[in-house]
Amino acid sequence: MAWSWLLAVVVAYAIGSLSFAVIISRAMGLSDPRSYGSGNPGATNVLRSGNKKAALLTLVFDALKGYVPVVVALLLAPRFGWGEGTIAAVGLAAFIGHLWPVFFRFQGGKGVATAAGVLLALNPALGAATLLTWLIIAYFFRYSSLAAIVAAAFAPFYQLLIWGAGPMAVAIAVMSLLLVLRHAGNIRKLMAGTESKIGSKAGKPATPPSQQHQRVKK
Repeated sequence: MAWSWLLAVVVAYAIGSLSFAVIISRAMGLSDPRSYGSGNPGATNVLRSGNKKAALLTLVFDALKGYVPVVVALLLAPRFGWGEGTIAAVGLAAFIGHLWPVFFRFQGGKGVATAAGVLLALNPALGAATLLTWLIIAYFFRYSSLAAIVAAAFAPFYQLLIWGAGPMAVAIAVMSLLLVLRHAGNIRKLMAGTESKIGSKAGKPATPPSQQHQRVKK
């Protein structure tokens, strides 16, 4: 099955496209997370709704949708002859699905939890080191975005310095770059001192992109 790897990548992308922040919020009767706070469909923004259970469920399922496709691909690899490149591509596809979900008009989250799930499946030690980096920064500075940016920046270096180069290193570097780029707005807020800290309540509704464009024109 020469094209089995492509099917695996497509399935991983579809699984990554399940926006659990929106799905769980709807199931629990909460506001759409894209309508308040940062407008990001992720666990941190769901936490701003004040519902810790919804935030925890979002975090767990967003991580699982990165973890499960890679683990399944690893289990099937001997049967289909998949190499490290296919496994890395599956993880990257699940992550990209979260950023640009086909089921939600390609408007996804920033990918922190999903990236963590992918890393834990690809290399548990690397995933643990990256999570520890996130926890340390989050604990001392109380900014989820800053913790994510720092952890994302360190992940490729951990991989290269300890485990070396290869397809997985490339996939991890691409995920890290995309994750940092998705936090561009947070970086600006951090520099301006206006970024929300972990646990802060939902603020005024997020400004739709169309309205943001109108403001720039004015």
